[in-house]
Amino acid sequence: MSGHLADAVGRGVPSAMASISTELMMLTPTLVGAVFMFVFGACVGSFLNVVAYRLPMGRSVVSPPSRCPACGARLRWYDNLPVLGWLLLRGRCRRCRRRISLVYPVVEVLVGLLFAAIYLTLYLRGLGDWGEQVGGEWWRRLGFAGTWPACIVILTLFGCIVVATLVDAKTFLIPASITNVLCVVAVAGWGLQSSFSNTRWGVAVEGFPLPPISAGVAVVVLGMLLGLCLSTFLLWSGRLRRSFDDYEDYVAEGDVLAEYPHARREMGREILFLLPMVAGGGIGTGVAIWTGAAWTSGPQPQVWSVLAAVGLGWLVGGGLVWGVRILGTLAFGREAMGMGDVHLLAAIGAALGWVDPIRIFFIAPFLALGWVLFGRIATAIGGKGGRELPYGPHLAAATLVIWFGRPLVDWFETSILLPPP
Repeated sequence: MSGHLADAVGRGVPSAMASISTELMMLTPTLVGAVFMFVFGACVGSFLNVVAYRLPMGRSVVSPPSRCPACGARLRWYDNLPVLGWLLLRGRCRRCRRRISLVYPVVEVLVGLLFAAIYLTLYLRGLGDWGEQVGGEWWRRLGFAGTWPACIVILTLFGCIVVATLVDAKTFLIPASITNVLCVVAVAGWGLQSSFSNTRWGVAVEGFPLPPISAGVAVVVLGMLLGLCLSTFLLWSGRLRRSFDDYEDYVAEGDVLAEYPHARREMGREILFLLPMVAGGGIGTGVAIWTGAAWTSGPQPQVWSVLAAVGLGWLVGGGLVWGVRILGTLAFGREAMGMGDVHLLAAIGAALGWVDPIRIFFIAPFLALGWVLFGRIATAIGGKGGRELPYGPHLAAATLVIWFGRPLVDWFETSILLPPP
């Protein structure tokens, strides 16, 4: 507002007020869109509550309609209104009066706020340097009408990490259906976005959100993905055995985890599964060199390069966690990380490209350490510490840090890790 006060002194209050009014009129569509995103996000949060409750039990998330888990009474349509339904019911079932967890409206509000915040960081002008680094001019220049497929990918990403956190914190498992949905949306959304015009008023808009890759790298990625397709076919056909296929035999009744005695042996199976991918990458490298494919990316995104960038993000994200899983398990003789963590960071990489999964991979351990320290301090003070968490929620939290704290992360990388000479 200081700039507008200066205008008021130099040009008069009416002129400054007119300038402020014009600016507010320009911001109104974005602010209205943010309100819509909050409502939409709250509805999504309501659905995510259903997914988090039913998916671990193997039940359909769409049928039957919502019911009270205690008495089986079917909820009326207005009982399902996000937040308002819980308030109208005063937090209790209409028929049996059993208490409805506060978690449900909290998740709805948080997802609504998250969606609104994402929308504002992408499309609201006037956020200064922080807004420029979090979103970028590409989003604001093209607007929602020109970037809605990419926006759907980002919203789906955060919706999936919310529900993955809810399920993982309760069951220590991340169902593959959650990460598979994110991967499909990432491929479809970024593929569609790459076919959209990347110009505004005839002027090219730079700053496409996915890190660009060259034709040579794309060929290598294609070879690795074809190798994984071969491994998956061998697995489904029974020619390769799944790792930890007898894990359930060691899980005691009432527990969710087991002390599995053959973890090192199972890493051999996983390495065997990955060998076709490594071979495919080697063949892809040879083909790229033989054909003279360029190893530098072009200025404008093409459909093939965008889809290859999605694939590279998926490979980098999954490969980082899978590498730690194999090496840690071989070193300590127990499963170091779950495959759900591998799938989660792979799906995040498919949505954000290959750079951010590396950042998330290095930030998540510090968040996990902070959670452990918080639990020990809480135990020392009050005798009751924080609940033990699997690694998935820390990957999700690191994704939030990367998105909303991007200016701080960029400053740390450029000033501390890689300072200019």
